[in-house]
Amino acid sequence: MTGTSRWCSAQDSGMSAEDQLATAVRIVREFAPLEDIQDQARQTILNFVAEHPDALHRSCLEGHFTGSSWVVDHHATRGLILLHSKVNRWLQPGGHADGDGFLQMVALREATEETGIVGLEVWSDPIDIDVHLIEKRSAAEPAHLHLDVRYLVKAPKGAVFRGNHESVALRWVGGDDLEDSTLSLDDSTKRVARYGFALAERLLN
Repeated sequence: MTGTSRWCSAQDSGMSAEDQLATAVRIVREFAPLEDIQDQARQTILNFVAEHPDALHRSCLEGHFTGSSWVVDHHATRGLILLHSKVNRWLQPGGHADGDGFLQMVALREATEETGIVGLEVWSDPIDIDVHLIEKRSAAEPAHLHLDVRYLVKAPKGAVFRGNHESVALRWVGGDDLEDSTLSLDDSTKRVARYGFALAERLLN
């Protein structure tokens, strides 16, 4: 954590496209990996962006930035997962940057849209970085990479989720649920959950 780390609820930058990309690159460059897989993802993203200056936009068909989050409840004992309607898998909330280099704001926006919870806040520093392949869905959407930067998001006391069209269901899970075979959480989702729970425990308890 840096000396300027904080909880955020909104940010309006008014930056140029070049500055937006520079902001995203700085976030990735300053991330301190704790595992080899994070270090590999970090380097992959930096190499990718060096060759794709439009990586903040989904129009970059080879791959693009996304922001996702581990959303914890008021007591930091449960995290929120959603059964994604497109892939039929339990995942953390997240989505495309669409030009926004403040990836923490991307994660917050997507968490708000996908959970319907009012009053979410995001921790300013990322907790994890991941690069994963999205399979081809159509001629207009070929196989591509998601350059995913992940954050901790906290829900207010008494938060009630609603969800939207992107999910079939949502549910709160505790740390012991991460290995529940009925959920079939992949290693990437379990990793962001572990880091999210660990940071939430330090910040909120």
